[in-house]
Order: sequence, then structure tokens, then C-alpha cells
Amino acid sequence: MDFLLKRRGFKNSTLEKHLKFLKWFLRWGNRKGIVTNSAFLSYRPKIKKIEKKVVFLTGQEIDHIKAFDIPKEKSYLHRVRDILIFTCYSGLRHSDVYALTKDAVKERYIEIVTIKTDDKLIIDLNNHTKAILNKYKDERFPNNKALPVISNQKYNEYLKELGELVGLDESLITTYYKGNKRIEEVVTKYMLLTSHIGRRSFICNGLFLGIPVHIMMKWTGHSDYKSMQPYIDTVDEMRSEAMEMFNKM
Repeated sequence: MDFLLKRRGFKNSTLEKHLKFLKWFLRWGNRKGIVTNSAFLSYRPKIKKIEKKVVFLTGQEIDHIKAFDIPKEKSYLHRVRDILIFTCYSGLRHSDVYALTKDAVKERYIEIVTIKTDDKLIIDLNNHTKAILNKYKDERFPNNKALPVISNQKYNEYLKELGELVGLDESLITTYYKGNKRIEEVVTKYMLLTSHIGRRSFICNGLFLGIPVHIMMKWTGHSDYKSMQPYIDTVDEMRSEAMEMFNKM
């Protein structure tokens, strides 16, 4: 814990994640008789943390990205934008879009087994996802892939470039702990764009539109309401802000 905090400079949220991984591994070793010291089982440090705010793209921001005229010298961002739009309207993780084959695409839905959790999902297609799939239906990609998806690392890099280009320059405050020290940082929204932004946007926008939580969970593969709670809280906050519009009448 001390090493990860002081030498690696991890935030408490990352620290907690690594601690969970380590304890899982030690429990496995303990069951196998490899780890004989079981003191770790009772080790439960108090790690200060703040619930991470869900950052996503609103419907207006997605429309703006779709309509933006990408300059010729940055033509490589066209495909990045297509994958971003596809994930915003399908809720798929980058790993699942990367592995998506033409065989998995049916007339009205996509049928996949997720890479992360091995869940079998049937995700209905809509006009937005159909348009992206149709755009590339006659192109041939390695391993019969349906879409031109690049590596996660490169995709994250290009997403930030795309976000800056289209003007996602809203200032956001991020708050986190390092040990007992509370830190607040002001960052520009495009800097927070990662491969998970499409999935978050799909869930938040879907809930805001009034799609029932249990249906969203069937599409995304979430197994319990606890994992959906941050998204539900975010949407409730959005609805409160929307109600304020009546005060301007």
C-alpha cells in the first residue's frame, strides 16, 4: 500500500483496485495451500475515496461530433469517429467492437459473447448502428471483422485529439484522494475521453430517454443494479437540471 501510494503515486481508487487484485490472488494461493499466512484475510484498511463522476457525451455533443467537418489532413479520425458513434449507440466495450465479426451481425441485432465477462448478449440495432455497419459492409478486414477498430491505446489517443478538434472544451472538476490528501483538478472534457466514453454515453442517454433499467442491463450485460447506480444517479441529476428549465418560463 505504501509503495503504490508513495512510489507509484496512485490515486486511492487505483490503490483499492490493486489491493482487490492482490487479495484475490492470495485467497487463491491460500486455497491451494501455497500461501500459508492468512493474516491478509483480516486486512481491511480504510481507503478514502470519492465516487467517480460519470463523464459521458450528451445527445447534442454526439450530434455535433457526427456533423463536424474533419479536415483532410486528419482524415484518419473519420474511422475513430465512426467507432465512437457506434459505441455511443450500441453500448459495446472497445474489446467487443474490436472482436465483432460480420457473422455476429444479423439483420436486426448483434449477437456476441463479451470478451470481459463471457456474457452472451443480443443487442438490437438502431438506425445509427446500422448506418455505421452498412458503411463498412463491403470492406474486408482481418479475421472477418465488421469494423475498422484500432488498438485501445491508439484509440484513446485519437479520441482526445478528436475531442479537442470538435471543441469539447468544457471545464470539469475532478476530485480524488491520494492517501488522506484530497485533490481537486480542473480538466478539459476532451482530456477525459477514453474508449469507455461510448458505453457510458449509451447508458446515460438511454436512461434519460426513459428506457427501463432492466432493458439497458440486458443490452450492456450488467448483472446487478449496484453497478448501474452511478449512471442512475447521474441521470437523476440531469433530470433535476432539466426541470429548472420551467423556472425560465
